Amino acid sequence: MPYRFYRNTQSPALPTLVLVTTLVLATTIFSPLLFAADAPTFELPADENTISLNQLQGSVVYLDFWASWCTPCRKSFPWMNKIQSKYKDKGLVVVAVNLDKSKSKADDFLKEFDRNFIVAFDPEGKTAESYKVMGMPSSYLIDRKGQLHLSHIGFRESDTEKLESKIRELLKQ
Repeated sequence: MPYRFYRNTQSPALPTLVLVTTLVLATTIFSPLLFAADAPTFELPADENTISLNQLQGSVVYLDFWASWCTPCRKSFPWMNKIQSKYKDKGLVVVAVNLDKSKSKADDFLKEFDRNFIVAFDPEGKTAESYKVMGMPSSYLIDRKGQLHLSHIGFRESDTEKLESKIRELLKQ
């Protein structure tokens, strides 16, 4: 009997469940916001001093949250270098916020990568909490006025063109 239930094409329950699940996953992994909202402000210790969102007003900010144990984060660092180099002169600033409780773990990770972008540290996770980070890495695009335009969970090569397209769009504003 259960086999016949699932084969019953008149019952929309299973297709509806699959559709809803797919939509939820799609919007949480790569989520252009329906409207721009103020990005949460932050002030964090960085490589050489502190960095705050207020200091970056007038720039498009690619804000990335990462941790040393995160495998996809290792793949995102070369791409963040690439976009920082490619769009720096147009006003892009990449800020990668480490969430490890131990700075030494972050430092060990960073020894493996050359980087041309700002690295900040948030061991208590307060900034990540204000951005409602749900996975590693998580990234956010913030326009020149401090408005949040996009959130993205994870790092996949297949998503980089969509992200770059949105970066180019915000740089033109």
